[in-house]
Amino acid sequence: MRTEFSRINQSKAIFDDIYASDDPRAYFSVLGDLDYMIPDVAEPVVRQILAAKTSATGLKPVVLDVGCSYGINAAAHRFPLTFGGLRHRYARREMRAISSETLVRLDRNFYAAWPDVGLARFIGLDVSAPAINYAAGVGLLEQGIVADLEKETLSTDSARIIRSTDVIMSTGCIGYVTEKTFSKILDAMEKRPWIISFVLRMFPFDSLAATFAKRGLVTERLTGATFIQRRFRDAEEFESCLAILATLGVDAAGLESEGLFHADLILSRPEADARANPLENMVTVASGRGRPIGPRYVHIDGNEGLQVALEP
Repeated sequence: MRTEFSRINQSKAIFDDIYASDDPRAYFSVLGDLDYMIPDVAEPVVRQILAAKTSATGLKPVVLDVGCSYGINAAAHRFPLTFGGLRHRYARREMRAISSETLVRLDRNFYAAWPDVGLARFIGLDVSAPAINYAAGVGLLEQGIVADLEKETLSTDSARIIRSTDVIMSTGCIGYVTEKTFSKILDAMEKRPWIISFVLRMFPFDSLAATFAKRGLVTERLTGATFIQRRFRDAEEFESCLAILATLGVDAAGLESEGLFHADLILSRPEADARANPLENMVTVASGRGRPIGPRYVHIDGNEGLQVALEP
């Protein structure tokens, strides 16, 4: 599966550089320019699922955000903030001019000034040490783990941090990580968690679902709704995604064909929990379709047949 994911990822834009900084300004600038919105459109659904989890146990869950980067999912959940609003904060001329050290200090005070309306406590896992250090340093994460579990073993200290996790979530890392990462995480846990996955439709989920099933978890996929991640960066990324979806037999009409990456919501959890409260009964959805966005790559009929065009 890692080989298949690697092949699919060759069609996607590479953003490694934006995770190498000591603060998230480049992250917000680059992804913001592509109308990145998955933290915002996912948050209402994550909140509904966490509310159901809390109702079932009576306890505030611990969430492990896999591929957490700079802790944006935690920020969007815990505080009345959005990715879009934070992007505008960091785009200000005054904020662009200061050092990372100063920005971290300001952000620590910034987040501390907001009421924490979250339903969960957050820990994070990412391959980027700068991103983890920032997210923990400003208080978005209680603890952070820097590891590439596709290649590395889980350290004793990291396993200790993960042990008490109740919910695992990811909003974009599947495709970069496989069942290898999730197997190591699940092996370190003392209970069977709920796993919230927002997965681009170009990435198959079968191997992950099978891995979860071996650990007593059943997998549900929300039908009738998808979640916009971002616009395609260029025509090559657009056409490559459509080609992959066609190979998988996934109909892109009205979704990716409109110039946007779409993700499915997939929830894996113990069978008794799924029977007691099916996913379809648990969540209501707003997908992001009504949000204003920039120019998108689409197909149009021209004199020479179907062509790629940048639609305003």
